Amino acid sequence: MEPAIPPWQLSTAPGVGVMGVLGAAALTAGLILVLFPLMRRYALARPNARSSHTIPTPQGGGIAVVATTLLVTVGAATWFGVAPWTDEQLLVVTGATLLLSVVGLVDDIRPIPPGPRLLLQAITVSAVVAILPEHLDLVPAVPPWMERAGVGFGLLWFLNLFNFMDGLDWMTVATVVPITTGLLVLAAVGALPPLGGLVALALLGATLGFAPFNKPVARLFLGDVGSLPIGLLIGWLLVMLAARGHVAAAILLPLYYVADATLTLMRRLARRERVWEAHKTHFYQRAVTAGMSVPQVIGRVLATNTALAVAAVVTVLADRTAISVAALAAGSAAVATLLLGLSGERRPAEQRRAADAADNAQ
Repeated sequence: MEPAIPPWQLSTAPGVGVMGVLGAAALTAGLILVLFPLMRRYALARPNARSSHTIPTPQGGGIAVVATTLLVTVGAATWFGVAPWTDEQLLVVTGATLLLSVVGLVDDIRPIPPGPRLLLQAITVSAVVAILPEHLDLVPAVPPWMERAGVGFGLLWFLNLFNFMDGLDWMTVATVVPITTGLLVLAAVGALPPLGGLVALALLGATLGFAPFNKPVARLFLGDVGSLPIGLLIGWLLVMLAARGHVAAAILLPLYYVADATLTLMRRLARRERVWEAHKTHFYQRAVTAGMSVPQVIGRVLATNTALAVAAVVTVLADRTAISVAALAAGSAAVATLLLGLSGERRPAEQRRAADAADNAQ
């Protein structure tokens, strides 16, 4: 059931939208400053052979990001006359996000074994899938039950890949900001329901508030408490976007993250590695190992994600199959070019040998 939020100015009036984003950013930054001593004491990430950082750094910034996202979303929905406890979708998405945050927080402080962690994630994903529109029609030829099972599996992988890809300063910022900005624009033109636009706005602002603390060299990490629920929220928004007929846009927005994480998983499976263990073989990690600076990697990722977001908006505004196909081809080419550049194939031979040696050492 789609939430009964009436048309509201946050998704249509740029000035009000900017104020909402800035307000969410300020709230996130304030919460981080208040919580920072606790995160330094109880959630300190110490560097190891698989880390991208070299000094102990607090993690748990996701507490502020998720808290702000939910507070702004629920607060604004209530302001517009929709009480969270009366709207099934808002209630379930909020509850699932909170549960996943708790799982991530516990895992940040004292790691949870892979089995129980995956089970708890599956429970949250199942709750979200249960409140999706009855007929998604993402692939008309597929039976509804099979389609929903596929969406559930996809969401489970999506929240985990967000966790896997959060391994470099500003990596999540460079991905979430373009995606949520694109989703906010799409909500303004009616491609997303009002609740979706509100979540995108709140998450965009919260991520911008976290960004100064995570810029290279980071003083604070997001942690599982942030990466897992952010993955769930963005995955849910993309499913809602696809359910409204904008499948191409839903594929384009997260294409780099999906490609890097999925290809890396396949490579590790082929090598018979323990894929649930931490590693440093994602394309972006290999680039840093081979000598590329963190700002260089993040700059390329941000540029590609921004181009993907623009392409996604174009497919919705044009609403033509030929343009969607062309945008998907162009987006795929852009991501392939980025991955090739990050993999070290175009770097000097000595740097490629260093990257291969680092891979073999894992």
